[in-house]
Amino acid sequence: MDRASRTPTGGPSRRRLLQGAALAAVPTSLLLPATRADARPTKRADYPDAEWVPASNSNFTASNRPSSYPIDFVVIHVTQETYDDTLAIFQNPDAQVSAHYVVRSADGKVAQCVRERDIGWHAGNWDYNTRSVGIEHEGWVDQPEWFTEAMYASSAQLTAHLCAAYGIPKDRDHIIGHSEVPGADHTDPGPLWDWEHYMDLVNSL
Repeated sequence: MDRASRTPTGGPSRRRLLQGAALAAVPTSLLLPATRADARPTKRADYPDAEWVPASNSNFTASNRPSSYPIDFVVIHVTQETYDDTLAIFQNPDAQVSAHYVVRSADGKVAQCVRERDIGWHAGNWDYNTRSVGIEHEGWVDQPEWFTEAMYASSAQLTAHLCAAYGIPKDRDHIIGHSEVPGADHTDPGPLWDWEHYMDLVNSL
């Protein structure tokens, strides 16, 4: 974990920050491997355009959403890590953190790491974790060059797909940044994320 514990500019990494937020948000009784997921099919992602790159079973809670919990929100994150390092973090059983999807900067490639029916540990708030799908975006909040048009377009397609699948309104009350989750101590996606452009894309689909 210490291999990339700092950002290129010297601040704490997403890895370090995510761990603290995730652990604070998950009830102690649920910090157990999601072993029920072992018996589930793992060859295909829920989202047709995503590659299935599963997180460790120790980093999410098995569930049966939306029967167990309604899915009301899409939470937008920025990784503070590279795409490959983010996937590696989610696969590390000691990380205690995950999101459902990760979007790559250069070409908008999407990886799914947690099934939509399961609860990712991404929002730093257990109630919001149970009722949301988390999408991580490769990059750093203070480096807008990571927020490419390919990333915006691909992520907007994914978000529009999720909204259609779960009846989530395509508005900023339901498509929110990590920083807007109650009790959040994170700033992502940050002031350089172009919400107006992103929401225009989502609503055009």
